[in-house]
Amino acid sequence: MVERARGGDLGVIPVVVGLVVIWTVLQILNPIFLSSANLVNLTLESAAVGIIALGIVCVLLVGQIDLSVGSVSGLSGAVLAVLFVGEGLPVWLAILAAVVMGAVIGWVYGQLFNRFGVPSFVITLAGLLAFLGLQLYVLGTKGSINLPFDSGLVNFAQLDFVPAWLSYTLAVIAAVWLFASGFLHAQERRKAGLSAKSVSTLALRSVALLVVLAFVVWYLGQTRGVGWMFVFFVALVLIMHYLLSRTKWGRAVYAVGGNVEAARRAGINVKAIYTSVFVLCSTFAAVGGILAAARLAAANQSSGSGDVNLNAIAAAVIGGTSLFGGRGTAFGALLGIIVIQSISSGLTLLNLDSSIRFVVTGAVLLLAVIVDSVSRRSRTSHGRA
Repeated sequence: MVERARGGDLGVIPVVVGLVVIWTVLQILNPIFLSSANLVNLTLESAAVGIIALGIVCVLLVGQIDLSVGSVSGLSGAVLAVLFVGEGLPVWLAILAAVVMGAVIGWVYGQLFNRFGVPSFVITLAGLLAFLGLQLYVLGTKGSINLPFDSGLVNFAQLDFVPAWLSYTLAVIAAVWLFASGFLHAQERRKAGLSAKSVSTLALRSVALLVVLAFVVWYLGQTRGVGWMFVFFVALVLIMHYLLSRTKWGRAVYAVGGNVEAARRAGINVKAIYTSVFVLCSTFAAVGGILAAARLAAANQSSGSGDVNLNAIAAAVIGGTSLFGGRGTAFGALLGIIVIQSISSGLTLLNLDSSIRFVVTGAVLLLAVIVDSVSRRSRTSHGRA
């Protein structure tokens, strides 16, 4: 790991260090920041935009961008509200319709990009404007539709928390899964004649994860505990991490992002990869929009607007996903949105104006891009680009 860091492959080290610094400074300025109650709120507020950022990670990995995720999330919230409240459809059917709509949008993006060669920047910028207008049309003259507070969806986003015993069980499962996956991966590498982590190293890593997760569960349990919506977000991160790191599709995504021509000559269906990441990005945007509406218990004309777009893209980049493609992990979305939400929560506790939050977030984003550019140069000089 030390040699990889010296070679410019920093991974999530910068964002973890940055998060520790931010938490330390904010805790010194306001002792309430790291309280259990505030951290529970922080996790819940991170989930919706974090899921959107997870989709941005997928698109950035192939060197593309999606500027319309905010509008797609707002439109999905509006579709959910109209179908569920206005038309009286079952909530699961309304959710399914909104998610399918997001997937179709991503598929259309993929076709425009692959067939006509329109830059993703232009396609998604057009989508940003078009879907914002469609959102206003769907909501109609009302402008806002409230979701029933007693619905399961709203309870899921606001009131449902994992029981303590199940939280600890999930922590144990996560530690066992980390050891088992690492052990199997190490065996595969040894069979191929490559170096691999020792069993003792894998066990130590898993024990460390268990201790950290158990402490988090215990500390958050001092108030309300771990919210199901945040668990859902983490589950999506783990699923995407597995798909990106352990499947043929994931390797193809990194290959396309690293060198699209080399990937094409290696037999990878580049067009299919582009389409898949656009579909994933818009689908995650729709899911994030649904959860955001549930969290607010309403869908209105401002849903998905404001800083949703910026925060989702910033979270992916701050989390270590390279703007140049080919570098990043699903965990980047989780770490990045926690950084952004920490800044927002901390400055709110300090009673500072939102303008300060934008300035600080922008500075952190710029620093993340600088680190990415410097590490890219370092990898090039060490022959690892």
